[in-house]
Amino acid sequence: MDQLQRLQLIEHQSRAFLEGDIENINDQWVFFDNETDEATMLEHYVNQEIEVYYHHKWMKGKLEPNGRILHKNETIFLLDKMKLRIRKQIVFSFDMLLDELSDDIFFHFINTLNSLEFSVYDCIFSHNHLSFLDSNDKKKGVNILIFDNGEVVLAVHHYFIRENTQQDRFEFTLSTGKRLIIDKMQK
Repeated sequence: MDQLQRLQLIEHQSRAFLEGDIENINDQWVFFDNETDEATMLEHYVNQEIEVYYHHKWMKGKLEPNGRILHKNETIFLLDKMKLRIRKQIVFSFDMLLDELSDDIFFHFINTLNSLEFSVYDCIFSHNHLSFLDSNDKKKGVNILIFDNGEVVLAVHHYFIRENTQQDRFEFTLSTGKRLIIDKMQK
């Protein structure tokens, strides 16, 4: 698995977007999230890639100031009630942890998470102990992750050892009481 395959796996996760409508209120664009009904100033997303529902399809573009989206060589001007999708950000320390995992362990972790009906975008808390350890040290510890998919909460304890071998053990515990363990060792 190369970096492109990792990115594609993450890109196609469920609940990867905030979806909603926009309104121009007092000459400022406001984004209304369909799921939470929260209002956010659209200017917070300037220079980010977003998707706009335009001509009956989703089109990717870069949000520019003053209510414009640059799509390829075309400028799309925002209108009241337009539908937008804004890609959620993965919790920074969780993203760092995913980068640390070998391809095999990364793939098993993501597939197990998805099989439990969770997405990487459902992570609401991440303590990445691995990132605090000196790169020259033998590394051993636990990372703690909390996910919420809107219906169930999931706690993941990631026990790791980085010495002569690489060992990763993931203990998944759902708020329903269901538990699952993945244990991987590599030389």
